[in-house]
Amino acid sequence: MSEPAPAVAPKLTMIEIATLCIAVIAIIAAARIAEDFLVPVVTGILLSYALRPLVSALERIRVPRLLAAALVMTVLVGLLSGTGYAIRDDVNAAIAELPGAARKLRLVIAESARQSPGAMTHVTAAAEELDRAAAAAQGKPVMNAPAPPRDGVAAQFQSFVEHQTEKALGVFSEIVFALLVAFFLIAAGDTFRRKVAKLAGDSLARRRVTVEVLNDIDAQVQRYLWTLLVTNALIAVATWGSLAVLGLPNAGMWGAITGVLHVIPYAGAAVATAGIGVAMFLHTGSVASAVVAMLVVAAIATLIGIVYMSWLQGRASRMNAVAVFIGVLFFGWLWGGWGLLLGLPILAVVKSISDRVESMRPVSELLGA
Repeated sequence: MSEPAPAVAPKLTMIEIATLCIAVIAIIAAARIAEDFLVPVVTGILLSYALRPLVSALERIRVPRLLAAALVMTVLVGLLSGTGYAIRDDVNAAIAELPGAARKLRLVIAESARQSPGAMTHVTAAAEELDRAAAAAQGKPVMNAPAPPRDGVAAQFQSFVEHQTEKALGVFSEIVFALLVAFFLIAAGDTFRRKVAKLAGDSLARRRVTVEVLNDIDAQVQRYLWTLLVTNALIAVATWGSLAVLGLPNAGMWGAITGVLHVIPYAGAAVATAGIGVAMFLHTGSVASAVVAMLVVAAIATLIGIVYMSWLQGRASRMNAVAVFIGVLFFGWLWGGWGLLLGLPILAVVKSISDRVESMRPVSELLGA
């Protein structure tokens, strides 16, 4: 007796594929348009998953749920505020030294241009001669030197600082909104989880799968935060040791600042690298020493913060490093710095769901290690 032929999954028609592509594009466009709303909501949800074990631990020792949530959020805000308060004097001192750094840098550049003029100097001189020749051909008076620009580097720098201040205020408001979302979700306890399980359907199996997905999301988010903590600690220690060898004063402070700033992927490392370069230049007066310090810090951030962190997070989330890197780049394009920070936990959530939903098996296979 012949065995029955295995069932073959139906193939998608061209219309179904086109509809799926349009739906994906529409979701991406909606996510980008609604960035100001979605970013703090997603951040608050992920933060609530990370802080839930602490609140549950307090609840087990007879602390009311609402009071436990308020206590955990107060401690978190206090730690963030205390960190900022602890480094405020060093930050103010570094900002106060910026004019001196700019003056030294200007003198070094002027001296370097005088001793060995580069290609840009010759191109600029040629352009000025061409302007004089054109003015002479038209019978206009020849100007020996161009008028100084009204909108110089100082004005551009001031405009940049004002723009970044506005962005910082926007980020601060998003953080406050995310903390409020996390607080209400934690205070609600298992109410939200029960509602999600109920929405999954009347089938006991579907509800069980939903609960398993929620538990897996808990574990994935906690692994992500643990990985982030370990990676930033390694970056802080490695930066501290390297700057101490290079002879930079307050190497421990700069190591701690680098570790804290590296919470913001890529941009935080760039800011820390630039600040260390300025500090080294002010200390030694040598551009070469500043460049060496910046290269060392950039190498540490690249090796530990990008390569090692992507590998470690991939192992923690059971995802391959290529999918992690491409996914983080995609969310960085979608939401900027917030996307770089939230990209990997969102991918971990998608992986947890796709592992247990039959129709999403291709996505699980694509993201899997």
